[in-house]
Amino acid sequence: MNELIKVVNVEKYYGNKGSTTKALNRVNFSVSEGEFTGIMGTSGSGKTTLLNMLATIDRVSAGQIFFGKKDITQFGEDELANFRKENLGFIFQDFNLLDTLTLEENITLSLSLQGKKKSKTRTPKQIMEQLGIYEFRDKFPYEVSGGQKQRCACARALITNPKLILADEPTGALDSKSSTMLLETMETMNREMAATILMVTHDAFSASYCNRILFLSDGEVFQELYKGTQTRRAFLNEILDVLSIIGGDGHA
Repeated sequence: MNELIKVVNVEKYYGNKGSTTKALNRVNFSVSEGEFTGIMGTSGSGKTTLLNMLATIDRVSAGQIFFGKKDITQFGEDELANFRKENLGFIFQDFNLLDTLTLEENITLSLSLQGKKKSKTRTPKQIMEQLGIYEFRDKFPYEVSGGQKQRCACARALITNPKLILADEPTGALDSKSSTMLLETMETMNREMAATILMVTHDAFSASYCNRILFLSDGEVFQELYKGTQTRRAFLNEILDVLSIIGGDGHA
């Protein structure tokens, strides 16, 4: 698989001369096309900071982030805006859907914002059918469940055919049944739609759906796990073992 992201010695500082906090300390890793990677760690470990760096929402203090062969840390603001529009899809904990638009309109809005009339790969109908929400296409967000909202958010992220989908605690606002349905949806996105997904989560159950987990502790990569051919239950137990060392609760 081709390398999509390469993070090289990334550091992030917050504060001023009188009081400086080092949120990330020489972080190194890469993500290949087609991977479903999770980022885990306790509160304050740097996982959200790292996601913000990859989303180009925040700038690195030192180091480089390559997207393909391009060093995006060298981009200006206009270049970053175009980069986000052309390459990234987002799934948020709180859905970020517009209540005045139907589910289908929320999805097609992403195309309109990019100046496109249709997706290069799939129609909104095809994506909604694959994600099991086509029957709700004319419903407004306040008329459907949290799980259906989040699957709509997944469809919205996919419709522009992004090279990378960034998910920030996507199951955080869902009950256990809706969480499982969403995670199975994301698994389908990765396996059948070739989506490359990077998900930040504190939840071991959610992480067990990933192919690979990066654990952060005190702003550094503490450990890395690969699922390989083992069962999801066995992978979940491995994740819990690491979390017990770094102090994460896992919520399993």
